[in-house]
Amino acid sequence: MKKLFLSSLAALFCWTAMAQSPLTLDAQACREMALAHNEDLMRAGNEARKAELDKQIAFRGYLPKLDGTATGTYLTDMDLMGMELQMRGMYMAGISVVQPLYAGGRIIAGNKLARIGKECADENLRKTRMQVIADADNAYWTYISVGRKVRMLESYKTQMDTAFHQVEVALSAGMGVENDLLRIRTKQSEIHYQLQKARNGLDLCRLALCNVLGQPLDTEITPADTVISVSAPAQMDENISARPELALLQKQVEAGEQQVKMARADVLPQIGLSAGYLYYGNIKLKGTTYDNAGNAVPFTQKFDDGLGLVMASVSIPLFHWGEGLKKVKKARLDLESARLDLQKNQRLLSIEARQAVQNVTDGYRMVETAQLGCAQADENLRVMQNRYRNALCTLTDLLDAQSQWQQAQSNLIEAQTQYKLYETEYLRATGRLE
Repeated sequence: MKKLFLSSLAALFCWTAMAQSPLTLDAQACREMALAHNEDLMRAGNEARKAELDKQIAFRGYLPKLDGTATGTYLTDMDLMGMELQMRGMYMAGISVVQPLYAGGRIIAGNKLARIGKECADENLRKTRMQVIADADNAYWTYISVGRKVRMLESYKTQMDTAFHQVEVALSAGMGVENDLLRIRTKQSEIHYQLQKARNGLDLCRLALCNVLGQPLDTEITPADTVISVSAPAQMDENISARPELALLQKQVEAGEQQVKMARADVLPQIGLSAGYLYYGNIKLKGTTYDNAGNAVPFTQKFDDGLGLVMASVSIPLFHWGEGLKKVKKARLDLESARLDLQKNQRLLSIEARQAVQNVTDGYRMVETAQLGCAQADENLRVMQNRYRNALCTLTDLLDAQSQWQQAQSNLIEAQTQYKLYETEYLRATGRLE
C-alpha cells in the first residue's frame, strides 16, 4: 500500500511538472499545433467526408436495386362457390430487381452535383485551413510583439533608474536640484504604469494564443523567435485563381447548371425495368365432388407455387398545371443569381489581393523607416547620456532623448509585427497560405 501511494505521488509530481513546463515553439510549430486542434477545421473535415459519402451514394443510382419481401397471413375461411378456401398461415416470399434505364437525366445530374459538393467541401476545408493558419500567425506574432514591448519598457525603466541614481548622487553632493529628482520620479511612475499595462496585455495575448493552439489556458508559452526578422518582399502578383472562395463561387455556378437539369428531369419521361420472383404456399381449398356413380366425394387441394415477373415501365408527365416548367424557370433564375455573385465577388477578391500586395510593400517601407529612426534614436541617446554625465546638457535633454528612444523602439516593433501579418494576409488573399 505504501509503495502504491509513493508511485501515485511520483506520477502526480511528474504530471504536475510536465503541466507547468513552458511550451516552446516557433511559427511553423504554432501553425501545425493550431491545425491539429482547431474544432472548425475538424468540422470541415467531417463535411468533406460526408460529401464523399454523398458522392458514393449518388453513384448507386446507376446500379440496380435488389429487394426482398416476406409476408405471413392468417385469414378466416372463405366460402368460394360451395368450397372452403383456407388461408390460415399462408405465406409469401419474393425478391425483386429494379433497374432505371432513363430518368430524364436526373441520375447523371445528381452524380455531377455530388461531385461538385465534394469539390466544394474540399475547397471549404482548404479555406478553413488558411484561416486557422492566419489566426495562428496573428496570435503568435502579436504575442512576440507585446513581449518585446515589455522587454523594451524594462530597459527603459533601467535607464530611468540609472538617471535617478545619477541625480540622487549629484543632489547629495550639492550639485543637483530637487526638482530634477521629482521629474524623474514622475517619469518612473509613468513607465511603471506602461510596463504593468504591457504585462497585462502580454498575458491576454498568451491566453489568445493558447486558445488558437487548443491548449489549456494556464499553459506558459515561450516563443522560439525572440526577434522579428524582416526580409525584402519577393516578386508579388495579384493572381486570385488559387483562392478557395473563388473556386466555391465557380462551383456554385456549376451546381446551378445541374439544378436546371434536375428540374428539367421532372418533365421528361422515366423508363425503368423490373424483374421479380414470388413464392407462395400453405393455401388450401376444400370442397366436395361427385364420382361417376353420383356419390359425393370430399377433396382437399393445397397450393404451393411460385411465379416470375419481368416488366418494363414508362412514366410520361402529361399535365401538371405547368409545375415542372415553373421549377425549371426558377432553377434558371438561381443559376443567373449565382453567376452574378461570381461576377461581383471576383472583383472584390481582386481588390483584396491588390490591397494585400500594397500593404506588404508599404509595410516593408515602414520597417525601413522605423529601423532608421531607431538607429538615430540609439545614437542620440548615447550622445545625450555622455553629455549628461559630463554636465554638458540638461536633464530635460536626457529625458527627451530617452523618450524618443522609447517611441522609436515601439514604432519598430509595431512595424515589424504588422509586416509579418501583412505577409500572411497576402498569402491568404492569393490562396497560397498552405
